[in-house]
Amino acid sequence: MLSHKVLKLSIVAIIAITIVAALSGCTTPTPTAAPSPTATPTPTSAPAEKLMLATTTSMQDTGLLDYLKPSFNEKYNADLQWTSVGSGQALKLGESGDVDVLIVHSPAAETKFINDGYGWNRTQFAHNFFIIAGPANDPAGIKNMTNASEAFQKIRDSKAAFISRGDESGTHVKEKDIWKTTVTGTVPSNVTEASWYKTTGLGQADSLRMADQMNAYILSDISSYMKQQKNLSLAIMVEDDPKILINKYDLIAINKTMHPSVNNEMAMNFMEFMTSQETQQKISTYGQEQYGKPLFYADLLNQTSS
Repeated sequence: MLSHKVLKLSIVAIIAITIVAALSGCTTPTPTAAPSPTATPTPTSAPAEKLMLATTTSMQDTGLLDYLKPSFNEKYNADLQWTSVGSGQALKLGESGDVDVLIVHSPAAETKFINDGYGWNRTQFAHNFFIIAGPANDPAGIKNMTNASEAFQKIRDSKAAFISRGDESGTHVKEKDIWKTTVTGTVPSNVTEASWYKTTGLGQADSLRMADQMNAYILSDISSYMKQQKNLSLAIMVEDDPKILINKYDLIAINKTMHPSVNNEMAMNFMEFMTSQETQQKISTYGQEQYGKPLFYADLLNQTSS
């Protein structure tokens, strides 16, 4: 009788253990896969900072700025943009604060610009020379003269065709200065002397092309002439008058006190870049391979700060 009870209890215990084991299995947590590592966000670089430059046309026409721009942009995370005009118009853009920095080559106008408080940190960084170009048959007979004033006088006396930019650019101002040193001491008028003296109001490259079409003489910086030479029949007539025909290029930052919106920090970066030994070296060799001599002479090359 007792054995029967023990047997029944054993069966009940086995059933209970089985049920508990089954229930325990149902509640065992299911292993989960390890979470995927979160990707590290790629840092986004700051947007390039725009720098607006007003520059004389020779910097554009020769391709020098296009050559230097990638290095400047990369070094300073910049976006260099420019408008290419005559120095007179470039200075006006500086007066109104429409640009941050200038490259110009009109010394007297630059001095007034600085004295009037529109700009600062004027720095000469390069130079080249002006030339008088003209038709190969040289109707005024000025070929190989070494005095630009006397050459201009002969052009006037012979009434040989002459093209003037007439735009108050640095080249036009230089041209007027040379006329003033001639015997008559006056600048020709495109009204009273229009039979031979023509003004274009255009940049250097376009004015050279017009002079070529009209078989006329023209004053040009030598770099712009060399860049256009393969497309011109004009020849260099006068170039060996360094005292009169020197052509100096200056950097000027716009006065941030007068125009708080200008990007003075980036303007100073640009001036630092243009006057650095690395860039001066690039300027000193630019055009050498193609033309046999550089288009510009770097004025600060091999100079060290005191």
